[in-house]
Amino acid sequence: MLDIIFPYRNRGIERVKKSLDALANQTNKNFLVHFVDYGSDIETAKQVEVLVQNYSFAKYQYHPTNFQPWNKSRALNTIIKQLKAGFCFVADIDMIFHPEFVARAITLQKENTATYFKVGFLSENETKYSKQFNAYSINFESTLEATGLTMFPVKALHKVKGFDEFYHFWGAEDTDVHVRLKNDGCEIVYYEKEILLLHQWHKSYRSKESQNITTDLQLGGVVRLNHQHLMYAGFNNKTSVNLSKWGEPLSKENYQSLMGFSGESKKILNRKEAIDYLLFCKLPEVDKTVMRFEVGLDDFQNSIKYKVKRLIGKNTPSYYTLKEVNDMLLTHIIVFYRDYDYIYRVFESENKIELTLKKP
Repeated sequence: MLDIIFPYRNRGIERVKKSLDALANQTNKNFLVHFVDYGSDIETAKQVEVLVQNYSFAKYQYHPTNFQPWNKSRALNTIIKQLKAGFCFVADIDMIFHPEFVARAITLQKENTATYFKVGFLSENETKYSKQFNAYSINFESTLEATGLTMFPVKALHKVKGFDEFYHFWGAEDTDVHVRLKNDGCEIVYYEKEILLLHQWHKSYRSKESQNITTDLQLGGVVRLNHQHLMYAGFNNKTSVNLSKWGEPLSKENYQSLMGFSGESKKILNRKEAIDYLLFCKLPEVDKTVMRFEVGLDDFQNSIKYKVKRLIGKNTPSYYTLKEVNDMLLTHIIVFYRDYDYIYRVFESENKIELTLKKP
């Protein structure tokens, strides 16, 4: 038996269908797909749920985290925590599976051994077509540094409390779990005898980074932050993570409570002293009562009076850009408040950021 976990958010329906169709053609049917929709927008979620329901081997579940940053680790952990034993494979919605993938993976299952697979990457043009697996032309192949597609013994993952939920957006969570499993005595094996997985082309996520605030949440420098956390895990022989809790996403009830908050919002302008006070004084005071903070622009910053005072050297307020505020707030959430119940919303047209949270 093989449990296959698909973490998902707002990806093209056609690539999802290609991946699930390839699994429908497996010669060995002894598998179950756990399709975890971690916060797609409502319309996309409806479409993908209908699609997944067409496959008898797949189960769809949705978590209302659309106003939180992408957290692949927590999405995966919601399933890993529920599994009792056996082996699970961390999939990618971009994968096209060889018909013998499940059969081969089951033969490779070995106690306290995790196995990850070489992948063939398709070009943009080749990805447009639907073909038999062996008819695809591979553009290039992955190396042993690509750790994302791994079959794990469930007991080994439970022992280290799954994937580290510090990692948000993208980068390093796959390598991190390999490092920690090795530190805990689990063997990691790279299977490169044949290519059983093909990766559909897509634009690099980093190419979409913006220098402005956007409703599609982004954090500048997050790849470097994640890499630093990975280095720490290696240098300090870490094994277990997520010490307070793991695999517990924002619930529907708590999501509705945060969205429906009707109390007074704390309005904060983008003056440096005000933002610093929010980060270092107000957020640490948040308890089990819902609080909402709204950060907007100070009109004085663009006034003629302000510009004149600056020009003649008078004392004037210092400001953060909203992008700087966004990045500082998201960093604080990831580091200090990721286990809180929270929603984080960006209103581009209003130049406003809204954070609603409470301690669990």
